[in-house]
Amino acid sequence: MPDGRKKKTVKTIKVILDRCNGCRACEIACSAFHARPKYSSVNPARSRIRVIVDMLNDEYVPIRAAGYTATACQGRRVYTINSKQYSECSFCGAICPTRDLFKEPDSGLPLKCDLCEDDPPFKEPLCVQACPPGALVYEEKDEEAEEEAADAGREALETGLQTLIDNYGVQKVAGSLLRMLQKE
Repeated sequence: MPDGRKKKTVKTIKVILDRCNGCRACEIACSAFHARPKYSSVNPARSRIRVIVDMLNDEYVPIRAAGYTATACQGRRVYTINSKQYSECSFCGAICPTRDLFKEPDSGLPLKCDLCEDDPPFKEPLCVQACPPGALVYEEKDEEAEEEAADAGREALETGLQTLIDNYGVQKVAGSLLRMLQKE
């Protein structure tokens, strides 16, 4: 397009909170998909989706792992839902130093939802397929986006790797990469 804009398909998973019953089938499906080799084990600690449970109010909120952030956010808003107060952290998918949610149990490296990208691709991510009450809904939308520079991806990768090295050390990051490559 002449104005520097192009169409981009944005994939997301919408959560319908009043349908979630806390069965955690999404966590099981995700952890099995990300096991090495695939489907060889089930360990919800490796899942890229977690169901946050409020047993007192019988409420369940599926949260997907988002990007890594080197520092904790400054937002400390409080939300009131059905007369109960929740901090902003309760619904955050970011991996940050203030909590252990979405970290690989063996290496401590951050996990991120990849929407079960596979070859051949699935029609929908496995968490959506495994959700009996239909609380997770896969959506694809075409949006116009600014055209990015060719090396923007490489720059983001290098920034991410540098952040991991700063937090975990080069030996731990290199060891994890080596294990991942050997399992592929």
